[in-house]
Amino acid sequence: MRVALAQLNPVVGDFSGNARLIAHAADQARAAGASLLVVSELAISGYPPRDLIQRRGFVDACDLAVEHLAQQTDGQLGILVGHPTRKNLQEDRIANAASLLFDGRICETRWKVLLPNYDVFDEKRYFHSASHTTPIEFGGLRLGVHICEDAWWGEPQTFYHIPPTEQPDPVAELGRQGVDLFINLSASPFEVDKVARRHRIVRRHVARFSRPFLFVNQVGGNDDLVFDGNSFVMNAAGEVVVSLAGFETDLHVVETDALPAVALPSSRSRAAQQLDGLTLGLRDYMRKCGFKGCVLGLSGGIDSALAAAIAARAVGPENVHGLLMPSRYSSRHSVDDALKLAENLGMDYDTIPIDAVHQAYENVPVIGTDLLSDPAGLPDQNLQARIRGAMVMVRSNRHGWIALATGNKSELAVGYCTLYGDMCGGFAVLSDLYKRDVYAVSRYVNELADKEIIPEHIITKAPSAELAPDQFDQDSLPPYDILDGILERLIDQELSPDEIANEFPAETVKWVVRKLDRNEFKRRQMPPGIKLHARAFGSGRRMPMAAKGFEGLSGNS
Repeated sequence: MRVALAQLNPVVGDFSGNARLIAHAADQARAAGASLLVVSELAISGYPPRDLIQRRGFVDACDLAVEHLAQQTDGQLGILVGHPTRKNLQEDRIANAASLLFDGRICETRWKVLLPNYDVFDEKRYFHSASHTTPIEFGGLRLGVHICEDAWWGEPQTFYHIPPTEQPDPVAELGRQGVDLFINLSASPFEVDKVARRHRIVRRHVARFSRPFLFVNQVGGNDDLVFDGNSFVMNAAGEVVVSLAGFETDLHVVETDALPAVALPSSRSRAAQQLDGLTLGLRDYMRKCGFKGCVLGLSGGIDSALAAAIAARAVGPENVHGLLMPSRYSSRHSVDDALKLAENLGMDYDTIPIDAVHQAYENVPVIGTDLLSDPAGLPDQNLQARIRGAMVMVRSNRHGWIALATGNKSELAVGYCTLYGDMCGGFAVLSDLYKRDVYAVSRYVNELADKEIIPEHIITKAPSAELAPDQFDQDSLPPYDILDGILERLIDQELSPDEIANEFPAETVKWVVRKLDRNEFKRRQMPPGIKLHARAFGSGRRMPMAAKGFEGLSGNS
């Protein structure tokens, strides 16, 4: 059978628009002689719909859209589509479903069995799971249709303390019933190196049942999640024979009875994957929220430089607007570096010194006394950041541009950032990039362009907030290679402080743990960012703000 795999970029809640995307893909598949088109999980509603699922009429509208789409089908092409449904369920229950549409009607529907309830997923909040599943017969084949998490049975960290033996294994259940082909409809969010992990998971299933496997994934950015596509076909020998594009929509037709030769593996560096994810995430957030332009402060530092470069790549430099806001502590080279960056990108910018506003605060009764009693102290430093944040927001409000916050994961983790200052904005572009990754991605931006986009001096100079005389990041923070190493083990690997102290100085570990815990209240107020790794700040990491910190280290707290 000729099967078309379509990785599409749906908009959450746009039932008619998403149905049109699927209908257009069906036209392409039909023209290519396909008998079946497969699209991704919840393609009708978009993924993740979150609490929209609970809004009255939402799921009914999805069911209606599926019916209308089914009515457009003929006896030539079937469509396997993901959608939420209430049909054939008890009152107030909803299923995450995949339906086969063919010859003007909905022929078969299967519900998702395994509902992920970890990291950014909370599907048990919304959906009723199926207790079992069965193959779908179509075109003379028995199809093992299942949905995303159904293929992740037995993976570490997917069940969180629930033994896999206590969970059904949908793929095995389908395999034991005898299928000719496995088909997985997914909305699998991007993480660095996740493509290889998906291949490994699917290869395990193929090894058990010696059947080809089709994996169709969503593409595009939705809020803090990026879906990378990278759909694929694996033959019965466990070899990837078709790979669809990463980070863009794509459609590919494959003949299941005569699969092509093994596809050459595509190896993308960590920095390349991160840049693609950040670009797509920002582009889609702006597009789907209706923003055409963005504005950000350009300090002459590496964070704002990379954020501007990503924005220019995502929406075009003509839609990126910079503000250079030098203070009494700004160095000449920082201003020059920011100007050079703007010129390299071809973006719009304005220079607005903030010292006059800074001085005005110093003349305010009580406030001025507080500031002048501690010159260049913390209140004074934060004030400068807040003056800049206010100026960025004025431009944002006046022109309808989204304001971009530029803090990185290392700074956000330990609170080296200012609420209502550099944290101000509508989207935090770099919030899941450690400082070491900021440098690596910046170098890759220049390598990809084969010219200097981000000035070399920005990459090589010592980082500084320039909010006080002769100020450098490493005066307040551990060296970034140590800080990032500790943070990665604390946040991404979830190791205990005791375990980390075997690799790093114990007092430094204790300091980082304390700072990480104490600054949760800041991160709770930061703009949404883009998830790139297993444990990103945001919806997938839910830490208390009012709590006694646990520093570990032989039980000390």
